[in-house]
Amino acid sequence: MSRRSTPTQRARVRPQPRTDGDTARAGGARRGRPGSAAAFQCFEPPLLAFLGELEENNERDWFSANRHRYECDVLEPAIAFIAAMAPRIEAISANFLAIPERTGGSLMRIHRDVRFSPDKRPYKTNVGIQFRHVLGKDVHAPGFYVHLEPGVVFVGAGLWRPEPEPLARIRDAIVAHPERWEKVCADAAFVRDWELGGDSLKRPPRGYANDHPFVEDLKRRDFIAGRNLTAREIYRRGLPDRLAASFAATRPFMAFLCDAVGVRF
Repeated sequence: MSRRSTPTQRARVRPQPRTDGDTARAGGARRGRPGSAAAFQCFEPPLLAFLGELEENNERDWFSANRHRYECDVLEPAIAFIAAMAPRIEAISANFLAIPERTGGSLMRIHRDVRFSPDKRPYKTNVGIQFRHVLGKDVHAPGFYVHLEPGVVFVGAGLWRPEPEPLARIRDAIVAHPERWEKVCADAAFVRDWELGGDSLKRPPRGYANDHPFVEDLKRRDFIAGRNLTAREIYRRGLPDRLAASFAATRPFMAFLCDAVGVRF
């Protein structure tokens, strides 16, 4: 799943200041050793509050002066969340990884690549977390994604902007196995919480029939499913279990994509 995908209509939520009640409710997020799975139960309001302030002060001097807040309110909880998700992701499939490292793991960099962009703001104003396929660095494979941003909180599963070859293989799999694809799209647990989204072509791609029963799916440029969340949901204890259950509901969809592109689910 790509870091920039917004698969469903975005849920607008405002960052909320910390209150005594919030602290008491979410305090379990930091008990124990920072970064340990046992320490994490939910995120806390200061995470979105910091990102909201960063959006208004997106410059190096401000970030440097507030780095301690980033470390405490954003980085440490994100690493703890990833550690908590690791055994849960493995239970869904051993071929997907949750790596709780400050760099090179599941947590995406906060620094923007501005080398070829007219937008020179140095920092992203969201937390992006991806649980990649074990082959994800070598092939374009499906993955799971968590996006935390003031006003935009969602989880995703699938492939965003696949290269032409894997995209063609997914389309060919739909044509070759329409009954299986129909079952994926009708799976009760999947459709209850998830919605297919992303961009589509205006016309069917070359070589595919205009009257194919799944022509709208054949037009897709992205094969991603998304589920919007609210700030209240990510502040409630038991978040790892709830998100794991939600990701587990995408099994038929993710297995279809993995089979199509030639990797194990």
